Amino acid sequence: MKIYIMRHGQAGMNARTDEERPLTEQGIHESVLMARWLAPQLSGLDRVIHSPYVRACQTWQAICSELPEVAVVEQSDEITPYGNPVSMASYLDVLSASEQSILLVSHLPLVGYLVHHLCPGHEAPLFATSGLACIDYKEGRGTLLWLEGPHTIG
Repeated sequence: MKIYIMRHGQAGMNARTDEERPLTEQGIHESVLMARWLAPQLSGLDRVIHSPYVRACQTWQAICSELPEVAVVEQSDEITPYGNPVSMASYLDVLSASEQSILLVSHLPLVGYLVHHLCPGHEAPLFATSGLACIDYKEGRGTLLWLEGPHTIG
């Protein structure tokens, strides 16, 4: 199974709470740029899981029309900034029995912790805003294939 882990786009600071921070215009633009870069590499997506925070929801809304049709879209409190990477990894392990590709739209620090947990031997990498990692996941173990951001895809 391929697991794509995306950090939300750049968010503004003008909100009452962290959960309500919206994307900036740059955040929307860079997220769409990454989705357009990713789309030709995908044969499809079985599932998208995104955080309920405004900036993650807006990232998904900005990129969904750029990607192949998705069978299931779910919102999960498990992938908020301080979600539990162990419980998300367990869920992904269950999904790997029936699904071929999944996109997660989440936050720092969780995106880095997920890579670290899914790919033993890898330190938790830093993700740029709108950054995207691809993990090849088989039998409970992942291999980090790449980690890119809006400024590295050229």
